[in-house]
Amino acid sequence: MDSFVEQLKRGTEEEFTEESAWDGSAVNTTSSSLPAIYLPLLPRYLRHPTTRGRKATEFQETKKACLNYIQDALLQHQWQRAAEFMTNYLETLENTSAEKRMAAPEVIWRIGTEILCHHSKSTIEEFNYFAERMKNLGVKRYLKVCLEHVFYLLCNGLIDEAYQNLSLAEGWRYGEQTTAQDKELKLIQAYKGLLDYYNWAKKRKAMLELDGNFADSVEQEMHSFFRQAAVNLKEIIKIPGVWDPFVKCYVDLLEFYEDYEEVRQVLSEYAYNSKFPPNPNAHVYYYQFLKRQGESKKTLMSVLKILHEIVPSHELMLEYNALLQKSKKRKNHRLGLEIIFTLLDFAGWKEHVKAWSCLAKQIKQILENSGKHLDWITEEWNSRKDWWPAFHFSHYLAKRNWQENESLACEKALVAGILLGKDCKYFKYVSHQGCKAKKEKFQTMKKFVKKHSSAHLRASGVLDSCTHL
Repeated sequence: MDSFVEQLKRGTEEEFTEESAWDGSAVNTTSSSLPAIYLPLLPRYLRHPTTRGRKATEFQETKKACLNYIQDALLQHQWQRAAEFMTNYLETLENTSAEKRMAAPEVIWRIGTEILCHHSKSTIEEFNYFAERMKNLGVKRYLKVCLEHVFYLLCNGLIDEAYQNLSLAEGWRYGEQTTAQDKELKLIQAYKGLLDYYNWAKKRKAMLELDGNFADSVEQEMHSFFRQAAVNLKEIIKIPGVWDPFVKCYVDLLEFYEDYEEVRQVLSEYAYNSKFPPNPNAHVYYYQFLKRQGESKKTLMSVLKILHEIVPSHELMLEYNALLQKSKKRKNHRLGLEIIFTLLDFAGWKEHVKAWSCLAKQIKQILENSGKHLDWITEEWNSRKDWWPAFHFSHYLAKRNWQENESLACEKALVAGILLGKDCKYFKYVSHQGCKAKKEKFQTMKKFVKKHSSAHLRASGVLDSCTHL
């Protein structure tokens, strides 16, 4: 790659000249061994960007236009073209405007990183050099650049190098420490803790494989990683925010050493502290922990109730529904029906066999119980009767569901027949096909639908004005 990194190596130490590359010649005439950078797409008015003898406003306009070309290249994923324009945009570091000169490193860092991460000829060495130069171009961005550098190393599997960079950044200080610096340092320490956890997990796996036949030094080393990871992870999750990876690792550490009270406190705080942003995963982690601990159904349902309010389509709603159905309270059975109806409002659940099976089972139980609580079905269906038929029970879906998943088609057909009547096209198609293959089973279903949909649901007003698709 004719990288702008080469230009950066020279550009921040030497003055740019008109002979540098704008006319298609080599970037640095003193380094003949380096490849030339050609800019065939460069507009004519950008070919003389030097600030010498020119007004600052003209220079700024030129660089603004150059930045627009870079952004256009990035949007089109033209990484080489963007890199070529970047070699010239680096001159903003010499801007006569102090404000523009201060802002330039941020822009160069953001754009340069994007190019180097995606360019097919980019190398780790180039990225490392670029990152180091960017760290020294603006102390306010030092820690942010360090983090991005670490992410790049981790994505390339360079765990040790990433850990080394985090250790160096952890000891970095500049002037009086600000609140922003303190938060960034905590983030640096948190990622260092994450890598300590990674090393701890590797040691744990090795120990488990040895089945107790390991030296004391191995256990001591593992415990050392635990202490380092725990201290840093605990610090970051005290700050209001979304810290899912750190929380999961910290909980794993604590549970291994059976510190369950600490886990309970951490997860409860993470889920319910009003200073933290709403986070469905926080409630999921807390629920999963309580379930592992064998907590009561009442406690589990209280956690899932809040999760339902945040994400009514969450996969754990099936578990919530099951817990509610096992309850002896009528209001919980009513809530379970509402939850399963709501779940099927979402497209992601349209073809979920278990969800349809739950709904079919609950509707059947209500109908078989002398129609008691028929108003529950009526209430749920009235708000859906205008759009569920087309969304779930069309003739097209009947054919597709039957071809792809007969179990799904059977469960849906029963629900469709009850809610829309025996003339519903979904029910008619599936029952007709089913009678050819499993006559006895589908005859029973047809009798059930005929009995209950016409006798009970019509009387309750559930079927009035329904569209039989």
